[in-house]
Amino acid sequence: MAERIMCDCDVIHTDTVDRVREKFLDEETYNRMADLYQSFSNPTRLKIMYALSQSEMCVCDIAVLLNLTKSAVSHQLKALRQLNLVKYRKQGKVVFYSLADKHVESIINTGLEHLNE
Repeated sequence: MAERIMCDCDVIHTDTVDRVREKFLDEETYNRMADLYQSFSNPTRLKIMYALSQSEMCVCDIAVLLNLTKSAVSHQLKALRQLNLVKYRKQGKVVFYSLADKHVESIINTGLEHLNE
């Protein structure tokens, strides 16, 4: 059976609590961060973002790569766009998607590094 780790003291370290409380973010920021990280917990969205970290792609290309319908890919891309994780550009009738910025790629790479430790 696993050992339970519990704090067995009644001492409040007020200086630590106060210092951390001063740096706490507002509730809206925590909610937005949770939404952001929730996108990274969806395997399909993560595959799309990983693919886009390798190359700009259109919906048809992503659909073929992931063996999904264009509709399913479009639905996921819409959610990723709303969270500013991907961006798009039009070239004639074709819409190409890419990661919104280097921060998104960094989050993906940091996750991979952590898994490979």
